Amino acid sequence: MHFTLDVLPNTRKAFNRIIEKTSLEDLNKVPNGFNNNIIWNIGHIVVTQQLLAYKLSGLPMMIGNELVGKYRKDTKPEGDVSQEDVNNIKALLFSTIEKTKEDYSKGLFENYQEYTVSTTGNTLTNIDEAFQFIMFHEGMHLGYVMALLRAIKS
Repeated sequence: MHFTLDVLPNTRKAFNRIIEKTSLEDLNKVPNGFNNNIIWNIGHIVVTQQLLAYKLSGLPMMIGNELVGKYRKDTKPEGDVSQEDVNNIKALLFSTIEKTKEDYSKGLFENYQEYTVSTTGNTLTNIDEAFQFIMFHEGMHLGYVMALLRAIKS
């Protein structure tokens, strides 16, 4: 099994713990000096994983266009999300990674459309590079979420 796909569930568990320990109000709060909130960051990592792994491989994503529109790159929260929305994102944390593991083991990620990521300027040319970037990206957003938690508590 691909190492990244073994690590990502652990990162997702950290995001899940944060959702479980944080009130809906705090998940939605955008502290001074920040452009987004905790739940936006968590929704963003789910959407980004689906775009980078599935869409660029020409495979159907597990998420809808509405979620992509809310959490893709260059978006920001447009209002508070409901508990139902949080529950949906929480469920997607694990279902998307489990499905990705299955699909990878079946060899479904054969074709990959090259994509240059804005964060680092690197060009992803295959699914393995995409998985490496996804792991980096999720770690970066976990750091953002931790900074948001500190800002909310101060």
